[in-house]
Amino acid sequence: MSFKIQDSPNRAAFDVKGSQDLRSQFQKDPQKGLQAAAQQFETLFLQQVIKSMRDATPSDGLMDSEQSRFYTGLLDQQMAQNVATAGKGLGFARLIEQQLGRNLASADGKTGLNLPANAAADSLPLAAPDARHMQYNPVLSSLPTSAAYPALNNSLSGSNPVDLPGSSKAFVNKVWPHAVEASKSTGIPPQFLVGHAALESGWGKSEIRQADGSNSYNLFGIKAGKSWNGATVEATTTEYVAGQPQQVVERFRAYASYEESFRDYANLLRSNPRYSGVIGSQDGAEFARGLQRAGYATDPAYADKLSRIISSPTLRMALVG
Repeated sequence: MSFKIQDSPNRAAFDVKGSQDLRSQFQKDPQKGLQAAAQQFETLFLQQVIKSMRDATPSDGLMDSEQSRFYTGLLDQQMAQNVATAGKGLGFARLIEQQLGRNLASADGKTGLNLPANAAADSLPLAAPDARHMQYNPVLSSLPTSAAYPALNNSLSGSNPVDLPGSSKAFVNKVWPHAVEASKSTGIPPQFLVGHAALESGWGKSEIRQADGSNSYNLFGIKAGKSWNGATVEATTTEYVAGQPQQVVERFRAYASYEESFRDYANLLRSNPRYSGVIGSQDGAEFARGLQRAGYATDPAYADKLSRIISSPTLRMALVG
């Protein structure tokens, strides 16, 4: 079944099939595919507006919890999509469509696409949004990365690229049972632990490897100090000195399995007095801040990065799926 723009309001915002439909639409009809992509950019903008409103509202009621915030986030994501795809939306999609349409026309060697003429709108500069401040959207993640869409490529570049739903779901499925066991001994919700593993390993794509390419199963970037008697592996990592990033080679712990990695991670949090304030944490942002205060990493933005992963739609969709 082909993707139809008017069908979007009836589709769940976190439906991964939307990305497959959009890929197909770009191949069959680039103009309609571009129109759908522009609508998704507007959806992302609305998500951020709603999220900012939520963050500014006191949330210390009896019904407030990590679980309630999880489902509220899904509701907001769906609401943003419905507003962006109802009628003409807010108008941002039209501006995006016109600018990227010109790029597409140039790349194809054509005189132009069948886009409505609007001299006033065409004259407005369109600043590409910073992907580091955007939540995950499954349709945007599927857009083609060709030279025909330079503005789109720039918007999705940065230190925290948009994650693909298939890989994040596979990663969560692989580590979830071990996160549940680690949660029992630390009192920390398993989704927080999965989020931490996702940050340190790049959702499993940047796991530390041995010299022969085999996996070290070190999901949490735990270094091998003097007290470590197990296997080790050397890898290049980024450390911040006086706020400046530096590439250094460090020795890390190596494990025989993900189960062993989670068990050692949980033991580190329980046994090291520095992490006493993290044990039993039930708030994702506070958990992230607690790790940074304890010196888990030298990155000054570490807590913010971890907090955003824990509360991201990427993790929510992977858990729901």
